[in-house]
Amino acid sequence: MRKKQTRVVLGFHAVLARLRAEPASIIELFVDEARQDARVKDLVASAERAGVRLMRVPTKRLDGFYGGGRHQGVVARIEVRNVGESIDEVLEELSVPALLLVLDGITDPHNLGACLRVANAAGAHAVLAPKDRAVGVTPAVSKVASGAAEATPFLMVTNLARTLGEIKERNVWVVGAHSNAKQDLYSADLPDAIAWVLGAEGEGMRRLTRETCDLLVRIPMGGQVESLNVSVAAGVCLFESVRRRALRKS
Repeated sequence: MRKKQTRVVLGFHAVLARLRAEPASIIELFVDEARQDARVKDLVASAERAGVRLMRVPTKRLDGFYGGGRHQGVVARIEVRNVGESIDEVLEELSVPALLLVLDGITDPHNLGACLRVANAAGAHAVLAPKDRAVGVTPAVSKVASGAAEATPFLMVTNLARTLGEIKERNVWVVGAHSNAKQDLYSADLPDAIAWVLGAEGEGMRRLTRETCDLLVRIPMGGQVESLNVSVAAGVCLFESVRRRALRKS
């Protein structure tokens, strides 16, 4: 029997998102006993209605157990939903064209959390990253993601280039966002089934990752800045795919 995977979620946004979406997955909820404001009272009432185990504890206990992160006086320990162990499992469950986000070299927790949030908002089916060039889903990542880290599959793969090759074999186009690409995002012919690949701001994608892409496109820049934060760029690309899908249906 596979051992249940648990994760710590910090802060009001992340905890409330989990409480509303899957209250049964919350193993226990800790609330700072010093907080008696309306925001805490609403959260406590929601937890009680959902039958979630809740404990009032001193601030120092929250700081000590969870590394002193910015928990805002609210911490939950949750059971992570099984969303598939591989990209094959994720793709096999789909009845619509795949929409994926691939991150090459994103090591900042806030960037990863923001990317997971925008991927979830766009309806992406999974986010992928290489194990050797990515931060995992930490409490800081989960807090920034505001519930998306627990709702959107995040798969860390050993060999990114090989995984991209496997994705291509399933008729999913691998499209990279690159500042030096000849085609721009809005004029490029983009398929419905697509895996968007983005690299870290500054360094960009690794050479092998870039060479594995079926197509490279650039986001047109109209101002003085040369690049966008990776989560903003991910949102631009993912929602362009969403927009085109909507147009094809209309």
